[in-house]
Amino acid sequence: MIDLADRVALVTGASRGIGRAIARQLAARGAYVVAAAREDNARPVVDEISGAGGRAEPLALDVTAPAAAEEAVKGIMARHGRLDVLVNNAGIAKDQLMLRMKREDWDAVIATNLTAAFALTQAALKPMIRQRRGRIVCISSVVGQSGNAGQANYAASKAGLIGFAKSVALEVASRGITVNVVAPGLIETDMTRGIADAAREEWASRIPLGRLGTPDDIAAAVCFLASDEASYITGQVVAVNGGMYM
Repeated sequence: MIDLADRVALVTGASRGIGRAIARQLAARGAYVVAAAREDNARPVVDEISGAGGRAEPLALDVTAPAAAEEAVKGIMARHGRLDVLVNNAGIAKDQLMLRMKREDWDAVIATNLTAAFALTQAALKPMIRQRRGRIVCISSVVGQSGNAGQANYAASKAGLIGFAKSVALEVASRGITVNVVAPGLIETDMTRGIADAAREEWASRIPLGRLGTPDDIAAAVCFLASDEASYITGQVVAVNGGMYM
């Protein structure tokens, strides 16, 4: 079993869906989880983790706010003295066909999905470099690999995470830090439940394994990449999509 005892992990977008599952599974494997979300939205998952015997704390964090990343990491270091794992999971979608897409919807998606990952990774690398170890995992998407009509902003942000992670992986590999990407396919979350039934059925028909994924499918991949077992894996994209895109 993957053992993450004594590791401190920061998970953004931890209040629901994939982020919530990642926080729960990291804690179940022994990590102390800092569950970050807007306002106090991560409190329920922290209570769930604590009730199961795990260790976690909520962190009110708007990932798009100026200086938020630096302040978050400084606070974690002050309270715990280390940061071992960063999971850049926070994300939003504002779908629209390209000719109708508003500039503010493009900017909002890029800021939340991509720029926030830059700021948090930059802040987290400082203590990780001093520790000479760290694990950074970015949550991308199958549409960042394949593209998808009506999601130019979302696909661009998720494709950007792939190039970002590969570049940072090259920069910090000599410091014992790995940077990888998990690219989910169609996963049962609040976001995908908002997709029209016809579109969901069309997407599901393209999955060779014959089912939609679950948040726990993604969390399992993240836990592996956060572990010592994955110490020789960096700059990679782990596609967890049921064979939807190969």
